[in-house]
Amino acid sequence: MLWLALLASQAAPSSPCQYDRARLLALDQNAFDQDMTGGWRKLEEDGCEAEAADLVRDWRVAHNARDSILFWHEGQLRADLGQTEKAIALFRQSYKSVKQDHGMGWNFYVDGTIAFLRRDHAAFDAAKTKLAALPRPANFTFEGPDGKPVPVKWPLNMNVLEGLSRCWDKSYKIAYACATPLMRIKAPDPK
Repeated sequence: MLWLALLASQAAPSSPCQYDRARLLALDQNAFDQDMTGGWRKLEEDGCEAEAADLVRDWRVAHNARDSILFWHEGQLRADLGQTEKAIALFRQSYKSVKQDHGMGWNFYVDGTIAFLRRDHAAFDAAKTKLAALPRPANFTFEGPDGKPVPVKWPLNMNVLEGLSRCWDKSYKIAYACATPLMRIKAPDPK
């Protein structure tokens, strides 16, 4: 009996998927969605994609948020989980108007990603071709986490579509990881 009492008194190990839901839902959008070490991203990093996807959904609902990037990020998490139809529906909600896009080709990237999930090679190639044809907007700069401009490969997200193409027969999660880095940061000059 002492043995059972001792077992019962020991706390169960905490799961990496436990989180302070109220604290995360109270964050502003930037802290919730763009903090690469906080918000929902910490859950994903810990292998808790399902919890992260549900948290993004719940944050959107709690804040009545319609920002396309929130639909996109939940869609990516759902695609990682193999929830293809849910991911596609969310990706479709991430489309931007021409004015919102500013010539960045977001909708071509969305089209290509949906085509990848549908395994529609013709639609994928068409989206990739349209994205590749986009001219770089005048005065375009991309800022790093420190707010300073960094050189990036143009067009944006072409690296992801190229990765999806290279790993066509893989899951979204694996194929997404086939992308080359977006930023081309020069190494310090060894003087």
